[in-house]
Amino acid sequence: MAPVNDATDPTATGPQPEPLRFFGTTWVGHDGGYGLRRAGVAAGSLAAAVAGAYVLRLAYEGLAIAQVGGFVNGLVLIMFAVCTALAFRKTWEGFTRRPADPAREDALRGLKAIGFIGSLLAYFVRSLTEAPGEKLLRAEYETARARYEKRRGARTGNPAARKKRPKRTKRP
Repeated sequence: MAPVNDATDPTATGPQPEPLRFFGTTWVGHDGGYGLRRAGVAAGSLAAAVAGAYVLRLAYEGLAIAQVGGFVNGLVLIMFAVCTALAFRKTWEGFTRRPADPAREDALRGLKAIGFIGSLLAYFVRSLTEAPGEKLLRAEYETARARYEKRRGARTGNPAARKKRPKRTKRP
């Protein structure tokens, strides 16, 4: 009999694991087709990155056909390279820690959209070792479980069944 994944057990008490995109809560016990999902995410993100690079190549060729000049071509090339590198870094950091300032992350959404190839490559590289974001969620989940178990262990017995202590009287 397979171990019960407490993420899918409706009678489980305590903190529940947060689902990951494409993986749900299979990352907890590496069950439910976890390996196939990881392979699918890796292949899909790499295929999407290749397709995106091809589309950007077509756009670059469109600029060459329009003869906008070497300066504009250079600027576009540098812009996509920088945005791709920043998107890769920010996506990679998002797999290991929560953003300190969510408003700043929202401001970088446009930059990540321009450098989408970097985000896709970060997904590809991370999915070779684990589900993207699994390390962060596993650490948070284990911390929450440990705190829950500590609180549960501190409470023993039925508090209503405890004997009442006699009240202290004031001394004159």
